[in-house]
Amino acid sequence: MQVSDFHFDLPDELIARFPAEKRSESRLLVVADKSSDSIEHKIFAQMPDLVTANDLLIFNNTKVIPARLLGHKLSGGKVEVLVERLLDDNKILAHVRANKALKPGTQVILEDKINAEMIERRGDLFVLKILNEQNSLSLLEEYGHMPLPPYIDRADEQADKERYQTVYGEVPGAVAAPTAGLHFDETVLNQLKAKGVPMEYVTLHVGAGTFQSIRVDNVEEHTMHAEYIEVSQRVTQAIKDCKARGGRVIAVGTTSVRSLESAAQFSQADQLIEPYQGDTQIFIYPGYEFKVIDAMFTNFHLPESTLIMLVSAFAGTETIKNAYQTAIEKQYRFFSYGDSMFIQNQNRFVKAD
Repeated sequence: MQVSDFHFDLPDELIARFPAEKRSESRLLVVADKSSDSIEHKIFAQMPDLVTANDLLIFNNTKVIPARLLGHKLSGGKVEVLVERLLDDNKILAHVRANKALKPGTQVILEDKINAEMIERRGDLFVLKILNEQNSLSLLEEYGHMPLPPYIDRADEQADKERYQTVYGEVPGAVAAPTAGLHFDETVLNQLKAKGVPMEYVTLHVGAGTFQSIRVDNVEEHTMHAEYIEVSQRVTQAIKDCKARGGRVIAVGTTSVRSLESAAQFSQADQLIEPYQGDTQIFIYPGYEFKVIDAMFTNFHLPESTLIMLVSAFAGTETIKNAYQTAIEKQYRFFSYGDSMFIQNQNRFVKAD
């Protein structure tokens, strides 16, 4: 299986560089079943019509931190830091761009306020020790820039601090948004609650590695970056209850999919899913057998990315190719600030009542 099998051509004007005026006014492409003529076009505000009280919605409650910092070395050379992970109160693991790679002991000044020292290199990443008295998270919240993806080729704005964030995010740690959740607003969530749709939350702190291109030709040779996840006992029990009543486990976003399928992968052979806390490097591409997920909401993903491979594994490669081509023809908006899809596992195409 070649990476090029997942290529498509996208007109530049379809890349969403700003969010829709209102979250739930984005468009929603619905793949109703496996046939090529079954695509429906809706507005995201209509998504509660696609689920029932029998189903279970799983959200990722990670919160994006302002992870991009600009600054300079004490010697004067420019430095750009993109935090990958908070290691503790005063150490961060980060991608660093500079004219020369930082050496241990090199000190930098970021945003004219944060003093840091490079203390260790881990592969392509650097461990920086924050020398200020404030902890790393509070400094990032005060001085950092929102880490917009590379294809949103503009500087971050004040509005991005709200819009590049889900309304339900509450666990700081992500350096990229779980973008399928950006369409949910309080009105939609309240409609789901009124309808009696069960909702639970996992945590996956999205890393900057999610934007890294695949550097091999053969899909099977790719190694995924690691990301931290938490799947609780409450969530696993809710999933088992949903399966027992014949409902669908519906993931909001690929991060929720990866969290749940990872927990299932680490479970005992006789268990559908068990609680899990730790890193995952799960790589889902066509041929993967899903253990937990029956349907999902997701955005439109980059060509030749691990995420388009995941949704292709989920609904079928030809189904996704057809859906993406339709979205392009209908002028849907793509990527993080773009429109949404609702798709189902190729073996579980069942319409909601």
